[in-house]
Amino acid sequence: MEALALTTFWLALGLTAGAVLFYWGYAFGVRVVLRRLATNGDGGVTVATFERLPDSLGRLASLSTWAAAAFLAISLFARWQAVGHAPWSNMWEFTVAFAGGIMLFYIVFERWYGQRTLGAFIQPVVLALMAVSVAFFPSDVEPLVPALQNQDLLAIHVATMIVAYSALSVSFGAGVMYLVQDGERNRFSRLPKAGLLDEIGYRSVMVGFPLLALGIALGAYWGNSAWGRYWGWDPKETSALVTWLIYAAYLHTRGLRGWTGKRAAVILVLGFIAVLFTYFVVNLWVSGLHSYAGV
Repeated sequence: MEALALTTFWLALGLTAGAVLFYWGYAFGVRVVLRRLATNGDGGVTVATFERLPDSLGRLASLSTWAAAAFLAISLFARWQAVGHAPWSNMWEFTVAFAGGIMLFYIVFERWYGQRTLGAFIQPVVLALMAVSVAFFPSDVEPLVPALQNQDLLAIHVATMIVAYSALSVSFGAGVMYLVQDGERNRFSRLPKAGLLDEIGYRSVMVGFPLLALGIALGAYWGNSAWGRYWGWDPKETSALVTWLIYAAYLHTRGLRGWTGKRAAVILVLGFIAVLFTYFVVNLWVSGLHSYAGV
């Protein structure tokens, strides 16, 4: 099963790389078309025009994404069978699950809003996560460290955080696209309009924010079981709380002060930077009770 998990992961990685290229081509790609125009003379004139690449690239991008998500699901299931517990106990496993979660939420939002160009900004995040897992994190099956041996809480708490982070990743993509569009100027005709991007960012936070709160609460409950206290200002706990507060500030300023547009988009980008800080920096370089990255 471990071999199956790795094989399907590599297939998903290749499909994700292809999806990124297709999404970029669909969103920004152009081709040069030579046209011969008739004139009053004998010869005519040849002119070069730029045209967008065909819509079929968008369909190929979506199909590649769906196939990659399916292979990642198989990889995670096979990994679960190989290790005998939920497959998110170290950096390799969590990163693969995180990538799969982002893809799943992206597919949902793409289908819901009918906006394939979102993939040009969200799928590169997925590809980067998968590449980082290959480059830096060992995929070897190792025994669980003592703090993680409550398998029920391992499955529920970490899965909740993965789902929360994955939903918030969509808000990051929407925020970046809003800034690329320069707000209401809507620079690129094929990208979603600013108002729709603002709505997508808000809806994804409305999914991810309560899940993040639930994940933090479950972590506190697990902390009391593992270490005899609910909260100890461990670096991971503190960083997760700061991340939650950033998204709380986003909802507060949007709801009570009417902050939308660029200011809201900047907060979404900062929130996702905090997510990555909590996950990568705290796990790898900040010593604490949660230092069990497996690297």
